[in-house]
Amino acid sequence: MKVRKNNTRKRRTLGFSLLELLAVVTILGIIAVVVIPRIAVSSSVAKENAQAQAVSEINSALERYYFDYNAFPLDLAALFGAVALPVPPATVGQPYFPDGAPKNPKTGLVADFNYSKTTGRVSGK
Repeated sequence: MKVRKNNTRKRRTLGFSLLELLAVVTILGIIAVVVIPRIAVSSSVAKENAQAQAVSEINSALERYYFDYNAFPLDLAALFGAVALPVPPATVGQPYFPDGAPKNPKTGLVADFNYSKTTGRVSGK
């Protein structure tokens, strides 16, 4: 009889009780409720920061274009290589975006920015 009692005690200690599993699931649920909204907010903040960086890069390229040609381009296609540029001065050596044109992170499109030819500035959409 003693052998049987020892076997049943060992069987009980091998697994988790229902209360322990419920406690773990509850804790994981609380953590998920706290973490998921923060991830969603940080994603939108990251897109806004990336858009501000892209706008800054385009504005810098517009300034370089102005120094090269003494005028702002008619549209952003001139900066992105979609149209032929006038012959640049001898001091101009690098393309405006050697790694490719920046994309608007909110829309995912290239050249999806508000461009004003009169001011020579770009703003995000």
